[in-house]
Amino acid sequence: MHSRFHCNSISDFSDNQREQDTNDSQHRVASSASSSSLSSARYSEIWNCLWTPLLISLSKEMNSAKAQSILLPGEVGLGCPRLSSSPTSDAALYFRPVIGILSHPGDGASGRLNNATNASYIAASYVKFVESAGARVIPLIYNEPAEILAEKLSLVNGVLFTGGKTKRGLYYEIVERIFKHVLEKNDSGDHFPLFAICLGFELLSMIISKDDGILERFNALDQASTLQFTEKSNIGGTVFQRFPPELLKKLTTDCLVMQHHQYGVSPERFQENPLLSSFFRILTTSKDEDGKVYVSTVQAYNYPVSAFQWHPE
Repeated sequence: MHSRFHCNSISDFSDNQREQDTNDSQHRVASSASSSSLSSARYSEIWNCLWTPLLISLSKEMNSAKAQSILLPGEVGLGCPRLSSSPTSDAALYFRPVIGILSHPGDGASGRLNNATNASYIAASYVKFVESAGARVIPLIYNEPAEILAEKLSLVNGVLFTGGKTKRGLYYEIVERIFKHVLEKNDSGDHFPLFAICLGFELLSMIISKDDGILERFNALDQASTLQFTEKSNIGGTVFQRFPPELLKKLTTDCLVMQHHQYGVSPERFQENPLLSSFFRILTTSKDEDGKVYVSTVQAYNYPVSAFQWHPE
């Protein structure tokens, strides 16, 4: 079982949410085809291809000089102006992106580790996923005071929304607030990416479409699946752009990606909503255990916002 980062907020918040063990608590990947299994070599290949474009998305330029000083993007040093979230070319400073990961309500273990109503957690796999790309992590505690959350957002270069189950209450409101912050930062000319996984994908679909009922039921718990690239998809500028052709082909034929969800959006419902279809373009689709097709990867047309229904971490 993965280790977890637990956070007890000082806010007095009680949400009667359901909690679940996420896929991060165990590495179980079951293929719908019993004859297909995921080899460690394929895992390594996908991992190596994913973290590189993620890092490029989070920080377009990395200073390779050895660190003489390490500062957070919002820190003000002696004689130093306030820094943009974009890395500078100052050879005297070494910057690694600082990514905020939003915590999820509960303890990630159905209350077995911490049953406090204000507890929240970040599965360690998301932290390691970001760190493997060379970035650092600041936990964004979903129910901490608004001024603390705002201060943390001023210190990070981008945000990651994790998987989970909560789709209502304060958590939904905080996701919506952070999403608006991401758009505002980019509209002001500051490159500020957002990476949403599983529940993050679902919440963005609800927020952007302005339709709480846009999600549909799918049978994709603990499922390994393929990714089918849409005919019109252009992988240039996406997380897939550095995948070698052989791996891209394998993704369409072999069950290499992890699915762990009960909800999603069908391509038909996606296209029927003008708000959603004008914000995101579909990169890939996948099939659940019953053969139903759902949208599995999207990227925004005009913002550095990417969302996976599957789990790259």
